[in-house]
Amino acid sequence: MKLFVRQVTLATVSTACLLIAACGGTSVSSNIVPPPTITSFAASPATITSGASSSLTGVFAGGTAVITPGTISATSGTAVSVSPTATTTYTLTVTNSNGAAVSETATVTVNAVAPTITSFTASPASITSGQSSSLTAVFTGGTGVVTPGNISVTSGTAVSVSPTATTTYTLTVTPTTGTAVTQTATVTVTAPAPPVITSFTASPTTITTGKSSSLTAVFTGGTGLVTPGNINVTSGTAVSVSPTATTTYTLTVTPTIGTAVTQTVDVTVVAAPLITSFSANPTSITSGNSSQLTGVFTGGTGVVTPGNLSLTSGTALSVSPTATTTYTLTVTNAANTAVTQTASVTVTAANPMITVTPNTAVVGTQQQFIATASNFGTTSKAVTWSVSAPSSSSLSAGDISSTGLYNTPYPEPATVTVTATSVALPAVSGSVTVTLSEVPTAAGPALTVDAGNQTHKISPYIYGWNGYASSSSAAQAANITIDRFGGDATSLYNYKLDVTNAGSDWYFQNGVGNTGQEATSEFNEQVIGDAAIGAKTLGTMPVEGYVAKDGTSCSYTATAFPQQYSFDPYDSNCGDGQYPDGVAGCTSSTGCNIPDPPNEATVSGTPAGPAWDGDWVAYLVQTFGTAANGGVFSYDLDNEPAWWDGGHRDVHPNPSTYDEVTNNGIATAQAIKNADATAQVNGPVVDYWWNYFYSKKDIESGWGSGIGCYQPWSNPVDRVAHGGVPFIEYYLQQFKSASTTYGARLLDYLDLHTYFAGTYNGNGVGLTTAGNTQEQKVRLDSTRVFWDPTYTDPNYPQPNYTTDANYTTSCNVPLQAPQLIPMAQAWVAKDYPGTKIAFTEFNWGGQENINGAVAQADILGIFGKYGLDMATLWGPPDPTTQVPGLMAYEIYRNYDGANSMFGDTALNSSSANQGQLSVYGAVRSTDNSLTIVVINKTYGPLTSTLSLENFTATGSTTAQVFQYSNANINAIAPQAAVTVTPPSGSGTTSTLSSTFPAQSITLLVIPQ
Repeated sequence: MKLFVRQVTLATVSTACLLIAACGGTSVSSNIVPPPTITSFAASPATITSGASSSLTGVFAGGTAVITPGTISATSGTAVSVSPTATTTYTLTVTNSNGAAVSETATVTVNAVAPTITSFTASPASITSGQSSSLTAVFTGGTGVVTPGNISVTSGTAVSVSPTATTTYTLTVTPTTGTAVTQTATVTVTAPAPPVITSFTASPTTITTGKSSSLTAVFTGGTGLVTPGNINVTSGTAVSVSPTATTTYTLTVTPTIGTAVTQTVDVTVVAAPLITSFSANPTSITSGNSSQLTGVFTGGTGVVTPGNLSLTSGTALSVSPTATTTYTLTVTNAANTAVTQTASVTVTAANPMITVTPNTAVVGTQQQFIATASNFGTTSKAVTWSVSAPSSSSLSAGDISSTGLYNTPYPEPATVTVTATSVALPAVSGSVTVTLSEVPTAAGPALTVDAGNQTHKISPYIYGWNGYASSSSAAQAANITIDRFGGDATSLYNYKLDVTNAGSDWYFQNGVGNTGQEATSEFNEQVIGDAAIGAKTLGTMPVEGYVAKDGTSCSYTATAFPQQYSFDPYDSNCGDGQYPDGVAGCTSSTGCNIPDPPNEATVSGTPAGPAWDGDWVAYLVQTFGTAANGGVFSYDLDNEPAWWDGGHRDVHPNPSTYDEVTNNGIATAQAIKNADATAQVNGPVVDYWWNYFYSKKDIESGWGSGIGCYQPWSNPVDRVAHGGVPFIEYYLQQFKSASTTYGARLLDYLDLHTYFAGTYNGNGVGLTTAGNTQEQKVRLDSTRVFWDPTYTDPNYPQPNYTTDANYTTSCNVPLQAPQLIPMAQAWVAKDYPGTKIAFTEFNWGGQENINGAVAQADILGIFGKYGLDMATLWGPPDPTTQVPGLMAYEIYRNYDGANSMFGDTALNSSSANQGQLSVYGAVRSTDNSLTIVVINKTYGPLTSTLSLENFTATGSTTAQVFQYSNANINAIAPQAAVTVTPPSGSGTTSTLSSTFPAQSITLLVIPQ
């Protein structure tokens, strides 16, 4: 039966009624489906390059859609992506549910891509035969193949090639369709370098049978083979060989192409060493004895240890061990193979002992002693040294250093005992009795005194002391001429109360002088005592501005400052004015000065200025008369201003200045002269080398400013402010000017303190005992400081002011010869002519010993010879314990116990060697006698001839001789008269010869 389908379109209904006529004419009612429709179907882009994509978009209705080829389901209005490799026509078919379909086509035209080679390179481009190069190609649009070799390559990936000859490689890139492209890269191949052997060595080159050696070859350009043995070797890698006999090894290096090279090395094979025997004979000894070591061996050289002693086979070797020792014989062959064998020597220790040598020493010299320690084994042989005099002797034994250097004494005992004691074994020591022998008599230097050349008057005031009160009998025996009331304590002396302050010398404590009463004061008693022995008095006037206010106060009380470094053991309320380390910020182990609070000066002091000084002088004139009428002869303007800020810092905390010392001194001098125009004035009483040239302010500034070398001259602010004039010279100039204004001389003596004794082992020899002969020599040599232009001392460099002719910026300033007397005289002549020179404090020490007497006598002779005007010894000799110091004065002032004296007019005198014998001559005005002092500074007698120029002796002329020496330490002893030989012919020079004992002072008195 055939069906007829008719499509009916109804506008207003969604279904239609389908009439179906069958053969029976029956009709059927059904829904009607609309047909599918395609509005559009397009490709975008319509043309692409091979490998690219295009989007197909269909707009349709009434069915489902499929795109072919590819059977791609499609949605109306939605694009689908296609990537055809060739031009393709795509068909969109839309089919409804009744199977009705419509279709539409869209064509995508595909254009083919041409292949491209970006780069084709070989790295490296040049190789040596056997090496490789990497070929790298970068390309697109096809597949790559490199020829020769038909090597497939991927863009950007390297392939390795190893051509044996220079080769040009071709890269071919073939596209799917179209034409292939090519590019080339050449690899240049060079022939390999010939083989080279850098080294071929054996280590060791000599071996013992059965041992090995390492063969090491360094080579290039081939493979290595060592024969014999056909040993393959790698360059730089060792191979081991063990030849049984000496063998020559050959290294052959064979290249891939070319000729092989060779090199040889020898390995020497030696026999092993053999020790047949090694023994000691005897095997036991006593310390200090010997044993014989004998070895029998072959195959090498023998060495015995300890000691590294060479041993020959069959020959004995002597050893002397100090302790039981095992000796080892080592026999070593040429291959450094060694065998050993031991032998022991047992040592029985002997008692340790020390022997000391030598057994003699010469007085006045140094003697090195040697300690020989025996039987100490490994124990330290270090010793300590000591020296002692016989128990029956009161004389010094001298001293000995830690190294055994002995310094002899003088005077000396006949013998001393030198002992060396073991440090490790204190019970073990050795001693030697040393005979001390004196230097034999020798020829001394020529001496000359010109009786016809009177140079100047000798001032009587050079024979003075300081404060003789403790030794009044000694002062009278010495017949002193002037007595000074001075020192630190007198700076603050209050005459009204007879009290003073000890300053830093003793806890800044006030104390009573004599009675605490003005009329019977300490100073008044000294004036009375001086007058009783015919001596003048030199007083001290305070210039600092204060004096003690009572006899009990002290400046730094425990009440005010309870934590001080130390306190007076006799008065616990009086302290030293210092904080100990760790208190109040003090960081010094020796303490720190307590800062002075306001009005500290009045705790123990009361103000005293020039008017106060004038009142004191007026009182003294009223009590004792003027200076011209037996009163106080002269006044010091205070004492040592360089130390006011130290010794009296409680009342004077700041360092002294040019203006203070000078102006206050002038004002005080005027007050003195107003009260007693006949009184003498001494100033500035300076004691310190640097204070001669700078003020204390300058000195402190140099030490503390940090400028330059931290020396007194480093920052002289005060001197600069005063025109660069040295302090002493400025002082003189200002006094001269003030004197002109005043109308009379205000300064009579330039007063200096001269503590210039030499230094021994870092310590000054002044104000101390005599010491050994080396120290004594320093004491005697340093008297030259007063006059000798060739004498220098490390303590006294040049002043080094910037305008000085010899100024240096170096911190190592050259030394300057002080020449104290000529220097002071030059200052006076330049700055204040007519001013006299006074040295009112000096001390050369050793006053208990003949050496101190010799030094002091030499100083007094120098003072007279060089025209010093006043001198007062500090620390007068004690008549009981320091008789020699007293005798030095008596030889000039009372040599016979009847106040007979050395002359008062100097004669030109000279010695050919002042360091051995010094000579001082003078005419005594009372009887016109020649008086001559000869001083032997050596430790042996010297025989010299004294020439008396312009003196005609008669046949009967003799010289009286008075001598002080160690032969009689307690007195000046008269000696036998010495004949004076008249001049010969028409000459005018008489002579005498004499032997002058060691360390002696001899006075010759010759009438004329």
